[in-house]
Amino acid sequence: MSRLVVERLSARHGLLQAVRDVSFELDRGEIVALVGANGAGKTTLLRALAGAHPVFAGRVRLDGIDVTDLPAEQRVRLGIALVPEGRRLFAPLTVMENLLLARSAGRSGPWTIDTVMADFPQLQPLRKARAGTLSGGEQQAVAIARALLTNPEILLLDEVSLGLSPLAVDRVYKSLNALIAAATTIILVEQDLRRALSVAHRVICLREGSVVLTGRAADTPRDRIMAAYFGTDAADAVA
Repeated sequence: MSRLVVERLSARHGLLQAVRDVSFELDRGEIVALVGANGAGKTTLLRALAGAHPVFAGRVRLDGIDVTDLPAEQRVRLGIALVPEGRRLFAPLTVMENLLLARSAGRSGPWTIDTVMADFPQLQPLRKARAGTLSGGEQQAVAIARALLTNPEILLLDEVSLGLSPLAVDRVYKSLNALIAAATTIILVEQDLRRALSVAHRVICLREGSVVLTGRAADTPRDRIMAAYFGTDAADAVA
């Protein structure tokens, strides 16, 4: 059984249909790069999967359980965690307070304060620092660590390198190596196509809310992805 099944999912912003009839399945330990231009529907899709945006039509199933109509907090308890675009930490709280809030709302499992600190060592000296005073890269590390403390089955990462310096991006991706080694199931939204393809097993490209290309990352040429990305291909390829 697939870990996550998305069936003909659609979501709207008012009258605008931001996600159109999207279907895919995700196996345990699989990493999918979700790519597309700004406004393609990537963030709305992740938020719909996490329960942070209403679904207009379609179904979402986690390990065979229909979660389509469940609120975000119940999806967290079932194992879906979102690292949102812009991090959205509690800025006045310390790093430790942000992490403890997530721990109290999550599930039991291998991810604890000690294990996330081991995999994100840059946070050790920042335990008592207020989240709002951290650099972008440090905040991103806190946001990922916070999500992991819910012990998710599915981790949704939205624009993990957006606005970060190249050095900060290197540090974040180094931290992601621990998740990959632990066979964490991940959907990664990333504007840096090279970075995304370097860690992904599969790529899904959205354009105007619809899937226009899907395939194994290692077998899908970059120029074909870019053609689908910008809509310059003669015939879209959905495999």
